[in-house]
Amino acid sequence: MATQKHLILEDRVEIEKGLDNRKSFKKIATELGKDCSTISKEVRGHRVFERKGSLGRVFNDCAFRKDCDMKHLCSACSKKDALCSRCNLCRTVCSHYQKMVCPRLSKPPYVCNGCKDRSHCTLEKARYRASRAQAEYETVLRESRSGINTTEEEVKRLDQIISPLISNGQSIHHICSSLPDSIMHSEKTIYTYISAGLFHARDIDMPRKVRFRPRKKEGQVFKVDKKCRIGRTIEEFRLYRAEHPELPVTEIDSVEGKKGGAVLLTLHCVSAKLQLAFLRQANDSASVTYIFNQLFRTLGAWDYQKIFPLILADNGSEFSDPSAIEFTQNGERISRLFYCDPSAPGQKGHCENNHEFIRRIIPKGVDFGQYTQAQINLMMNHINSYGRPELNDRSPYEMFAFLFGEELLQKLGVMKIPRDSIMLTPKLLSSRSSKED
Repeated sequence: MATQKHLILEDRVEIEKGLDNRKSFKKIATELGKDCSTISKEVRGHRVFERKGSLGRVFNDCAFRKDCDMKHLCSACSKKDALCSRCNLCRTVCSHYQKMVCPRLSKPPYVCNGCKDRSHCTLEKARYRASRAQAEYETVLRESRSGINTTEEEVKRLDQIISPLISNGQSIHHICSSLPDSIMHSEKTIYTYISAGLFHARDIDMPRKVRFRPRKKEGQVFKVDKKCRIGRTIEEFRLYRAEHPELPVTEIDSVEGKKGGAVLLTLHCVSAKLQLAFLRQANDSASVTYIFNQLFRTLGAWDYQKIFPLILADNGSEFSDPSAIEFTQNGERISRLFYCDPSAPGQKGHCENNHEFIRRIIPKGVDFGQYTQAQINLMMNHINSYGRPELNDRSPYEMFAFLFGEELLQKLGVMKIPRDSIMLTPKLLSSRSSKED
């Protein structure tokens, strides 16, 4: 039997070869000196789902795709006699669509490695790749002891119990000893959450805590899901971009005003340099998901996938629920989200640079909570109407209209400001007209 407890890269290479040669889990386990359940968990835990067609056929996982005779469901195809079943977009607009999953994926080997029908199958496929599985394993191993391992719901529950009691002058020790069945966390954990700014209560609210000199240590990172970056790194983003250079990229980020106050979610269309901004009262993943869901309902599936097929974000906790952005409630993929490397804002430099226009109007440290979404929209309309040298003195509004059509700008609520009326100073939002808008 193998002495090491964890699988290594060489083991995973042998697993991939065994699957390609249609070996059973038991035979692969015997060759590696591992338990059969270890191989099964490894394959199911690291398989990658791909929505790809086959040679000469596009991806289509509708149960009626073989007998379907529907035509002209959307305007994507210019051929008069083309069947919608030959288009991978029919599932997003057809009311008769029913998702079909290959039954072989629900039983061993759970993947399409070695499947004889893979060359002409148009259903969603699952693959096991040793290099990717090793990268995912190393990521989880590296991040397993970093960050705060909890959920937003648990943080809100504790905040509702603890913060009011702290404001009444009670100590953490008194609260934890009085309500052990409700808190269910150690005093050290509660202190950590408060120091990380997860509660409404702050260190300043605890008289004895503020007298202690803080220890020199790295700040805590709050992540809801430590596995969210697996399969979504900047390297994988670049590989996907190389395979699909025609897809537009949207860079997203959060802009902070006053510390602990309201924040902006910015969406920057790289090709047109047009940026949208949405006001949020809390910098959490739930508010980000809500905004993307609203955009999907406003634009519709076709236009949404046209604008937001690829999204690039940083490692902020507000972007730690990628599946809620990538898939609809019915499980349909509508976009792909990738992450920059930690502390590498230059990897989404277009979005960061465009924030300079926002800072001209709302300087750093000013509370965003004093503004309405209508005022934020007005600010972005002025910014998006401002000519850019890199666009041959066109504005992002004009460039976006050229690439995607002016109708989409109307759906997004973006308006063009006359060039001689553009204002990029704090006076824009302090004027009476901005408040009326």
